[in-house]
Amino acid sequence: MAETSQFHRYPFYSPRFWHGMRPVAWFSLLKSGRFRIHPSRFGLLISISIATPFNTVMAGIQRLFFGRRLAQAVLHGPPVFIVGHWRSGTTMLHELMVRDERYSSPSTYQCFAPHHFLISQWFFRRFATWLLPGKRPMDNMAAGWDRPQEDEFALMNLGLPSPYRRIAFPNEGAVDLDYLDLSSIDQKSRLRWLTKLRHFFAAVSVSTGRPLIIKSPTHTGRIAQLAEAFPDAKFIHITRDPRALYPSTCRLWNSLDEVQAMQKPCEDDLPEYVIECFSRMYNAFHRDRDKMSSRRMIDISYEELTKDPVGTLQRIYDKLHLADFESVRPTFQSWVDTEHRGYEVNKHSLSEADETKIKQAWQEYFQRYGYDETQ
Repeated sequence: MAETSQFHRYPFYSPRFWHGMRPVAWFSLLKSGRFRIHPSRFGLLISISIATPFNTVMAGIQRLFFGRRLAQAVLHGPPVFIVGHWRSGTTMLHELMVRDERYSSPSTYQCFAPHHFLISQWFFRRFATWLLPGKRPMDNMAAGWDRPQEDEFALMNLGLPSPYRRIAFPNEGAVDLDYLDLSSIDQKSRLRWLTKLRHFFAAVSVSTGRPLIIKSPTHTGRIAQLAEAFPDAKFIHITRDPRALYPSTCRLWNSLDEVQAMQKPCEDDLPEYVIECFSRMYNAFHRDRDKMSSRRMIDISYEELTKDPVGTLQRIYDKLHLADFESVRPTFQSWVDTEHRGYEVNKHSLSEADETKIKQAWQEYFQRYGYDETQ
C-alpha cells in the first residue's frame, strides 16, 4: 500500500470535488456517508456547505444568459471515448490526443463546475490558477483548470449516482457500483443518466466548438449504452499489465481518499474494492465489446503507447478514420521529444500473494490481452 508521504502535496486551500456540487447533491452525499465526518475535515465541511448555494445562484445566471443556446446545442461531431481501467494510460492518451487542435475535451474546471462553467471559467482560468497544485497527488501528470478531465466528476457533481462518491466517505464502503455497468440499472435511471451526460457534452461543445475526446475509466463497462446513445462514436480501449495496474490503482485511491475524503481513511477494504471494480467493469466490457462493429473500436496497450507514442497514435487515427494524421504528427513528435522524455513513472511493488490473487480474479484479462505470458 502506498504511503501518503509519497503523494504530491495538495494544499489545504485547493478546492475538492465536492465544492462543485449544489446543495441537494451535497446533502445527499453527506447523508450517504451517515454524516460521519472527522473533526479534521470540519473546515472542508464548512467551505463546501458555503460553496454549494453559490453554485445554485451561478447556475441560474448561466440559464439566464445561455438557456436558449444550451437548449439548441448539438455535438460538433461524434465523440471519441477512451476507455480502460484506472492507471492503464488513459490520462496519457487523453492528454496526447487533445493536442490535436481539431479536437477538444471537457476541462478540469468544466468537470468541477458543470452547473455554470460557461459564465465562470474565464475568471478561474485568468485569476485562480494558483488554487490547484502543479501535479496530481497520485502521479507526475500536470494539474490545471484547462487540463483535460474525466467527465465522471461532472456527472457526480450534477447529482448523478457515481462510484466516485465513495471517495468522500471511504470508510463507509463502496457506493453505486451498479453504475459501472448501466445494463444492471432500471431503464428510467439509465435514461436519466444518459440524458444528463448528453446535456453536459452539449454544454462543453458550446464552449469549445469542436468534437470531443472523452476519457473516463468508469465508461469501460458502459460501452453498449454509449454506442447506442452516440451511434457514430468511436472507442479506444487501452490495457496494461495487471501486475502494474493493481498496485498503481491502490495508490490512486489512497491519494484521492487522503486529500478528498471527509474522513481519515483506513483503507482496510481497498484491495477487495479494486478487484471488485475491475471485475464488474470488464465483465460488462467483454460481454458487450464483440457486439460492436470492429470499425468503431481499437485496442492498444500502455506498453506500446509508452514505447512508441507517435506510431500508436497513427494506428489509432488510421483504424478509426479520425482525421489526417500527418498534419498533426509534428505536434505529437514534439511532445515525445520534450515532455515524454522527462516523465518519471511511479515505481510499484507487488507481493507474490497479491499477484496470485489478481491472476485468479482477473484471469480472462490476463489471457485475452496476452499478459499471462509476460513477466
